[in-house]
Amino acid sequence: MSNSSRQFKVPDELANLYDFANSLDVRHFTHHGVQHPQGDELASAKELAVWMRQRGLLLVDARVSPAMLATALELRSLIRDYLQRDPSERSKKRDSVRALNKVLKLFPLRATARDDGGMALRAARDDALAGLSSVVAELYDGSRNGTLDRLKMCASDECRRVFFDRSKPATRRWCMSSLCGNRMKTRKYRERQRNAE
Repeated sequence: MSNSSRQFKVPDELANLYDFANSLDVRHFTHHGVQHPQGDELASAKELAVWMRQRGLLLVDARVSPAMLATALELRSLIRDYLQRDPSERSKKRDSVRALNKVLKLFPLRATARDDGGMALRAARDDALAGLSSVVAELYDGSRNGTLDRLKMCASDECRRVFFDRSKPATRRWCMSSLCGNRMKTRKYRERQRNAE
């Protein structure tokens, strides 16, 4: 779990998925006169290895190859594409679902018994990317228990950050209403004023 997932109170069972989706930062707005810098925490195979190691998803001696990086980036891209849709619309975009299913096949899971008597989904892969199977398991578990519906992408085109919707009716559209929501509402208000003139 990262500082960001802790700060925004993302449930532990979705923390790796949240962090993985947000490892790409495409925010491009100005806040208090400062342009937000864009970035990609997974810009290279080495950076992917560091990211995974920080979350306990990579064996110390495992090596991430450029081909593995490409696979991880494809997984992230398709997860972000899936999460950007309203939860009720996610299964309706057939092309998107097919593409996600295709990449999910690269991260097979197997059921294992835990010491506490419960069951868990674990990676069937045995290479450096095995740890990303936990992201896939969180995606599956979240869809099964309904928490995935609360993981959404900010509706602001200037943000596109994934957030966990803690509102009671689960109808939030922006990661932060005081920032993204306020910017969008102000922009629409100004557009209405210009159109009225």
